[in-house]
Amino acid sequence: MAATATIVTAETAPAPAKARRGIPLLRSGKALTGVVIFGIFILLAVIGPWIAPDDPSQTGGPVLQSPSGAHLLGTTQSGQDVLSQVLTGARTSMLVGVVAATLATALAVLIGVTAGYVGGWTDDILSMLTNIFLVIPALPLTIVLTGYLEGGGWFPIAVVISVTGWAFGARLQRAQTLSLRNRDYIKAARAVGERPWRIVTVELVPNLGAIIISGFLFTFIFAILTEASLSFLGLGSMTTWSWGTTLYWAQNSSAFTTGAWWWYVPPGLCIALVGASLSLINFGADELMNPRLAPVAKRNRKARRAQRRQAAAAGAAGKEATP
Repeated sequence: MAATATIVTAETAPAPAKARRGIPLLRSGKALTGVVIFGIFILLAVIGPWIAPDDPSQTGGPVLQSPSGAHLLGTTQSGQDVLSQVLTGARTSMLVGVVAATLATALAVLIGVTAGYVGGWTDDILSMLTNIFLVIPALPLTIVLTGYLEGGGWFPIAVVISVTGWAFGARLQRAQTLSLRNRDYIKAARAVGERPWRIVTVELVPNLGAIIISGFLFTFIFAILTEASLSFLGLGSMTTWSWGTTLYWAQNSSAFTTGAWWWYVPPGLCIALVGASLSLINFGADELMNPRLAPVAKRNRKARRAQRRQAAAAGAAGKEATP
């Protein structure tokens, strides 16, 4: 009887749930929406200048023409095609975001993790440096620094933005490193003689993934907004087209007061959509790395589905056990 019961139990045990395939981040509706929108703009940044119908600086077309079949986003006061300006400017704006976010994130990781892990006078000096950059207003400092880089293109602007945008991420990573450096697995790594650089790169940094990703996305948004602000104020690079440059010429030609909405709405909408997409990706990443942040309704649906599966498995087992 014991052998029979064991066989029945083994046969009626519910099969383990299949592992879900695919990228975990894309299972979140918010993150998937953000990735799709952001991917579209990445594609536009790559192919935008090639598919632009005209040279964005070419003049001689119809003046201040509203959107039509010949000019899908209308024309400027000089007869320039707005669609060409938006498509060409996508590359510059996205490049500024990528370069500035990458450099700022690298600085934040280097300074924040070093300060938190090493401690002592190194922590004091790096923390003081971080606090100085946190206190100084970013936009005025960026304006002052870019004043010395006139005519240098978009890359110096991206470098200046990264220099002014790393401190907040470094502060967060230092705090997280302080909470991790005395964990048991870090002490065990020290005890077996692991070198400090290996402990930092293999044990610490991977556990800072959520903060690093969040900092990168935040700095990306900050970089695009800062570049657009500088260009709008006439302090950016006027040698290359960006969304901020288009807004500058629209404002300079009184498009806001003459009702030429097709001149300033498209670049402004592009900036807003990129920011919204990165925010959605950040929300999805937070929910993935911390399930407690998931919406209550979503957690309740998962709990009900789990209960139904358990009830179905128990019912099937009871039917097979009944003679």
